[in-house]
Amino acid sequence: MKKSILIIGACGQIGTELTLKLREINGKNSVIAADIREGNEELMQSGPFESINALDYHSILSVIEKYAITEVYLMAAMLSATGEKFPDKAWELNMNSLFNVLNLAKEGKIKKVFWPSSIAVFGPTTPKENTPQETIMEPSTVYGISKQAGERWCEYYFNKYGVDVRSLRYPGIISWKTNPGGGTTDYAVEIYHNALLLGKYDSFLNKGTKLPMMYMDDAIDATIKIMDAKPEDIKIRSSYNLAAMSFTPEEIAEEIRTFIPEFEISYHSDFRQNIADSWPRSIDDSRAREDWGWKHKFDLKKMSKNMLNSLHAKYEEL
Repeated sequence: MKKSILIIGACGQIGTELTLKLREINGKNSVIAADIREGNEELMQSGPFESINALDYHSILSVIEKYAITEVYLMAAMLSATGEKFPDKAWELNMNSLFNVLNLAKEGKIKKVFWPSSIAVFGPTTPKENTPQETIMEPSTVYGISKQAGERWCEYYFNKYGVDVRSLRYPGIISWKTNPGGGTTDYAVEIYHNALLLGKYDSFLNKGTKLPMMYMDDAIDATIKIMDAKPEDIKIRSSYNLAAMSFTPEEIAEEIRTFIPEFEISYHSDFRQNIADSWPRSIDDSRAREDWGWKHKFDLKKMSKNMLNSLHAKYEEL
């Protein structure tokens, strides 16, 4: 049967690029972008757009019926740093939007759901190096608490109602196309912009803060790959660990200096440092690699070259 895909939260950092890639694969009219606000020009001109509040069950249902949607990617969320400023709103958005989509699948309105989790589900008591798939999870942020609860609900809806829901625990995502969305790993996007525009960057994380990261191309590839996998190959219905590389602000600065030798970095940590300190330094994603063939393509060197070249070309056009 032909796919008809709805992406809720399509105008966010991951949602924008996911929408464009899925339209490239499936055809523009088969992928419906939806968000509470309009996105960038490229997204809006590339295919259908619907205004949806992810907390409004009936508006989601009406779009599903209008386009005979078969799959929903729920990308709407309030991220870690923003969530600490608005904890009530973060919990409401992150949890109730998930219930809306899971219930629509339970009722047979859609056949498949993708929901992103995060390394934020881990906490200060989690083993920090090569964090296993199954381990201690005591998240200390509202974002992490909501994602951990969401994982449990995803597994529950699969076991109890047979809902075909699939999920990935994203590390920090780095992209040149869209602006960061209020996460603790945003420094790793901002640093490339500042390197080109100012030749320097003031990091809000300390120099030795090592975190799991991933280039956007790999994140999109993993998301599409898990959704295309056979149901029997998806052995984990809470959320899969996902990894590509881990580095510190100092290591990314050193890599930038191979392209921009005069680049300078300084460090003035803020409240996001405490969040970063509670997260893993590296992730064991062997289950994703074994179950459905996940492989990453970008390391720090390849990503840095791609980021700087792409951003340089972007600024040249402005």
